[in-house]
Amino acid sequence: MPSRQKQLLFSVSGLFGFSCALTAAVATGLPFWLNGTVLCRTGAELVNATGPELDKFLGGLSYGLFHGERVKQCGLGGRPSRFSFFPDLLSAIPAGLHITVIFFCGVVILFSSVATGFFFFNAFGRPYETLQGPMGLYLWTFICCLCSCLVMILFASEVKLHHLSERIANFNEVTFVFQTYNEHYDRSFWLFFLVFLLHGLNILLIRLAGVQFPLKETKESDLSSVAADLMY
Repeated sequence: MPSRQKQLLFSVSGLFGFSCALTAAVATGLPFWLNGTVLCRTGAELVNATGPELDKFLGGLSYGLFHGERVKQCGLGGRPSRFSFFPDLLSAIPAGLHITVIFFCGVVILFSSVATGFFFFNAFGRPYETLQGPMGLYLWTFICCLCSCLVMILFASEVKLHHLSERIANFNEVTFVFQTYNEHYDRSFWLFFLVFLLHGLNILLIRLAGVQFPLKETKESDLSSVAADLMY
């Protein structure tokens, strides 16, 4: 492939990498990872509420990785309040899993920035055949792709397996018991899915630029050296 076309592909990949770093940073800080509705089960059972009557006992819940907002409604109007995960909810949530999600978000931001620099370095500089060269492009991009996937998997497991929304809704609540009525992942979660797709696209662009997978190159060089030894 001509050098100019390779520069164009690496430049596009660099722009994608920069977009991923910026998108991941914004998505990590926004309180829009999950949006749902919580039911005041205690109030609904007291009056045996069904159908449209349940609306009087349905409150809202929206949160991200650091803070959020909840509206508790038990038949007498909504009670809005804000909360923070650190340090308020550390005793009520699976803290280790939650911190792991934030850690991998940071890894995605860091290595997306690193990948961006190396893409432009490979497009306009003279990279060495090490981590700065083709092997590095595959490595940094694969790490970002893997970590963005882990962010989504771990956050989904925190929500579904550990019932994060119910833990938040029932935090410091003595009189009433709340349960999740419905919930769905919000824009920040899907932004990380977009980051995952863009890094996957970058891997295809690297291959399209004519760069072989490092393991494949190593295997081919080993085969050629063996063939040369047999000739002698």
